[in-house]
Amino acid sequence: MSTSSSRSTPAVTGSSARPVFVRILKLGAILAVAIAVIGGVVGFLVDGERGLLSALVGTAMAILFTGLTAASILVANRFSGTEFFTAIFFAVVMGAWIVKFAIFLVLVFLLRDAEWINPTVMFICIIAGVLGSLIVDVVVVATSRMGYVSDVTLPGE
Repeated sequence: MSTSSSRSTPAVTGSSARPVFVRILKLGAILAVAIAVIGGVVGFLVDGERGLLSALVGTAMAILFTGLTAASILVANRFSGTEFFTAIFFAVVMGAWIVKFAIFLVLVFLLRDAEWINPTVMFICIIAGVLGSLIVDVVVVATSRMGYVSDVTLPGE
């Protein structure tokens, strides 16, 4: 039985999940533009400039909330291969979720009585952004090519 005091950690230069999250962010940006355009047009037809502005605010909130999760995971993955990777990973991701929740509460309290917001249009755009981002996440993860062993080069790559 060996009593080695040093823990060996693999020398990892990057995470194999990085391309997946980058693709999620790119498709999420395309989704956000689509929601902004469609929501903006519908919002404008429903309530004029107030509806247009509400759609854009709702889209911006959806972008912020969805982008923070993927971005936090990308940032946390930079610590892969370190001794405390798991702790750092969960600290960064949970911290981002807490920040998202705090931002959401602040925005809800600031915007709840705003005269320049149509709450229905804004709510529909937020829901469209959240559901759309879930669909993007599922499609990207389901169609991604991830090995069972992390950070290996597959034949043909």
